[in-house]
Amino acid sequence: MRKTMFKAGIILSSLAVISFTLSSCSKDKDPVDSNFFIGKYKGKVSYIDGNTNISTNNGSVEVIKHGKTYEFLFSDGIPNITGVKFKNDGKNTVINIGSDESHIIHINENHLNIVYTTDGKVWTADCNR
Repeated sequence: MRKTMFKAGIILSSLAVISFTLSSCSKDKDPVDSNFFIGKYKGKVSYIDGNTNISTNNGSVEVIKHGKTYEFLFSDGIPNITGVKFKNDGKNTVINIGSDESHIIHINENHLNIVYTTDGKVWTADCNR
């Protein structure tokens, strides 16, 4: 009886974790509406730093949101952008706090647009989900 209850508990726990993971990655989920979000945007990404120049039309950016902080994990060996905070910018859209010509990150349910410059390094992304 004890083994059966233990196995049932493991199965129920596994189902709960799987359903949470699938719902947090849903393409219908908007990062603006959640405290926790994981989504992958695909499209054109690039990075320039001195002699390093990476650019591809088939790249991706995985977006992870926890609370009001976002992380942008780039494909193709491009360094990540982490610890970015956002504010609402209209219906279902957020823009990074302190955005200006050198720091623009605009994200919603379907589109990610990044033009981010710091210390001579430049990240860009024009991606869809």
